Amino acid sequence: AMAYSLMAGGKRIRPLLVYATAKSVGTDLTVADNIAAAVEMIHAYSLIHDDLPAMDDDELRRGQATNHIAFDEATAILAGDALQSLAFETIASTPTSPDNVIQLVKKLAQASGFNGMAGGQSLDLEAENKLITLSQLQNIHALKTGALLKIGIELVLLTQPKLAPEISDLYINFATELGISFQIKDDLLDVTGDTHTLGKPAKSDTRNHKSTYPSLLGLNKAQQQANKHIDNAYQALQQIPQDTTALLQLAQLVIDRDH
Repeated sequence: AMAYSLMAGGKRIRPLLVYATAKSVGTDLTVADNIAAAVEMIHAYSLIHDDLPAMDDDELRRGQATNHIAFDEATAILAGDALQSLAFETIASTPTSPDNVIQLVKKLAQASGFNGMAGGQSLDLEAENKLITLSQLQNIHALKTGALLKIGIELVLLTQPKLAPEISDLYINFATELGISFQIKDDLLDVTGDTHTLGKPAKSDTRNHKSTYPSLLGLNKAQQQANKHIDNAYQALQQIPQDTTALLQLAQLVIDRDH
């Protein structure tokens, strides 16, 4: 059940961001392997639990039956729990200094927990059937989606303590702006896409009565916001003296994707 969801494919944006950042700052790829795998395991566990009947109650993910449909609800819960544990076992095994490992574990825990993804998911559930403000929506997505998109880059930067703080800040600014654009694009695709292309049920946000960027701003203004944030991400990259070609390509993929 763990492998079923973890190996199901998907865009792999989070591990790709890890590798692109590692290439940019010169982090050894054997170190990046552990970071990329751990972040993707956290993401996979969150999707398994997100699809459960108690949460979004979805039956399709990445073009195949969701975990609790393919197996059963109890197995899906345990598979998610075990993937989370395996993520921390993996990050704790990163071939770097003990001090670095401690910081990697701490940062991943913060991004995954109540001040990150899990907290954002809780706020997202609380916001169902309510009209929330744009700032509240931005806060939800900064935690629920943005934290895990940003953490891969932050973890790689931890392996390069000699990197100038102002350069590290530019990488983090890029990750923040990319995360916002990614979420707006997700909201747009939920409205404009179809289930076959998306690999998951279209219009699920509407079905679950969730406030989204299109519902608050309209399609055109939501697209303008996505473009604005991706432009901000590009600007951050342009100020980084290191080679950021791979990160630029990922940013373009985020804004141009159809699923």
